[in-house]
Order: sequence, then C-alpha cells, then structure tokens
Amino acid sequence: MGVAEKDGIILDQVVHKELMIVPSASKTKDDVIHELGSLLFKQGYTSDEEAFIDDVYVRETEGMTGIGQGIAIPHGKSNAVNETTIAVAVLENEIEWETLDGKPVKVVIMFAVTDHDTNMTHILLLQEIAKLLAHEEFVDELVRVKSKDELHELFTANK
Repeated sequence: MGVAEKDGIILDQVVHKELMIVPSASKTKDDVIHELGSLLFKQGYTSDEEAFIDDVYVRETEGMTGIGQGIAIPHGKSNAVNETTIAVAVLENEIEWETLDGKPVKVVIMFAVTDHDTNMTHILLLQEIAKLLAHEEFVDELVRVKSKDELHELFTANK
C-alpha cells in the first residue's frame, strides 16, 4: 500500500479503518451524521460527541455538503475535535441529501477538524479528497466498496 502524499498532507495519517463503516444501515442524513459523530467520539477523535455534531449541523446551514455523484462531505471545525481526521460511511442504500446534482447520497465523508488546526490544514485535506473525487474511476470504485479494507486501500493508495 502506498502513501498518498501531496502538498504535505499524507492521507493515511487521517484515514483510519476504525473510522469507516461499510456498510452503514443509516436511512437518513441525521442518522449518518449521528452514526459518524458517535464513531469519532468512541474512537477518541472527539471529546464531546454532541458538541461536535452540533458544529457539523452549523456548517450544514452554511451551504450544501452534497457535492454530487453520490458523495456528501459534511464537516465540523470544533474545539471538541482532538485530532483532525475523516470518518467515512458507505451506505447500504442511498439517502436523501441536499446535493449539487439533486441526486441521493451513497458515501458520506465526514471531516472532523480541530479548532486550533490552521485553516491551511483543513483546506489541504479538502483539496486532497477533492482531487480523489475528481477521478471518475475513484468515485465509481468508492460507491461500490464492500469492506473497510477495500475502502482504506482506495483512499491511501497512490493515485
């Protein structure tokens, strides 16, 4: 497995198997936000589950996080976050989400960003994920993964 390192962000430092749910049985946007928020808390990446989830909802009011192609990227910048990371859920069934293309979501990539992290780290992390999502073959594989191992490999292999 390679290290995806670009612009100083090493994706396998922020992409962890213990923060992946494959498949997720969540049936609504609220379900999956709470499921990933809870997972981040249980794994020690956040210190306050509800505070972090509240910060995700604050960000949701500022604009669409459904970026199209079946992908949503909700995120929370919060003092409840202990370490900047992402949590990923590949849903069993597509769910409704406000998206740029008006289509439902199959994969949710939740960003958890520490309050004291520089904006640059957050921006670079978003850029890295955006670069991956710009590749049609990556997105095609992403919505079809069947295991955490497969998902982790997809994110951390050299592109």
